[in-house]
Amino acid sequence: MTAKAPHAAVKDKFGDKAKLVAALEKLTDADLWVARTNKEKGLAHVSNSKLLRLHATFTEVKEKFGTRDKLIDAILQLENREKDAGLRQKLSAWPVPRLFDAFKAASKRKASASQASSSTASKVASSKGQAKPAAKAAAPKAAKKTAKKATA
Repeated sequence: MTAKAPHAAVKDKFGDKAKLVAALEKLTDADLWVARTNKEKGLAHVSNSKLLRLHATFTEVKEKFGTRDKLIDAILQLENREKDAGLRQKLSAWPVPRLFDAFKAASKRKASASQASSSTASKVASSKGQAKPAAKAAAPKAAKKTAKKATA
């Protein structure tokens, strides 16, 4: 199955570009939006594909988090840096799509780290029985070395 062209997707979902821009402007209130658009041109001069991506991102962020501040809190929590005021200030300057990408990346890192730690724990548990005889064999050698140093 092939993906639709951006113009066709806009036409199917919203009717025309003006309705897409209107729907996006409803999502771009002070809670989510960082005003970085050109005041003269606005969102009407942005490409269809970018508008579709923005609409999808803003819709998902609005459903999951509600505001930019809650999204920033979620990122800081995933990174275990809730009290880091400098990072909070840095993240507050980022636009929502970049914040959402950072959230998804932090989620993946946390999931892979927990998966890796559980797999290493199982490897350690399975190899624990084999490590004990090697440790017992190494202990007499270390005792002999210390005994030689003490007698010398």
